[in-house]
Amino acid sequence: MAFLDIGLLFVDLAYVIIGVLIGLVLLVLTAAYVPMLIDRLTPNINEEREIVRGNRAVAEYFGRIVQGVIIGISIIIGAAILASLKP
Repeated sequence: MAFLDIGLLFVDLAYVIIGVLIGLVLLVLTAAYVPMLIDRLTPNINEEREIVRGNRAVAEYFGRIVQGVIIGISIIIGAAILASLKP
């Protein structure tokens, strides 16, 4: 019967907690930076004004770009956390 190594369990738990914290920081920074990046890439369109005016096309485009980036970063962070766990 194999016994559970408590020390190894705490080390793995520490890796996961550190990975989650780093992931959350990266996710928040990405969610804050992507809208600024879109504003720089489209200098002739004021997305905020267009969304307030009710332009659904701009709102959906802006939302889908931000959502796609956040999902992509989340997948990368999840893979990094899973890779830190040892079998």
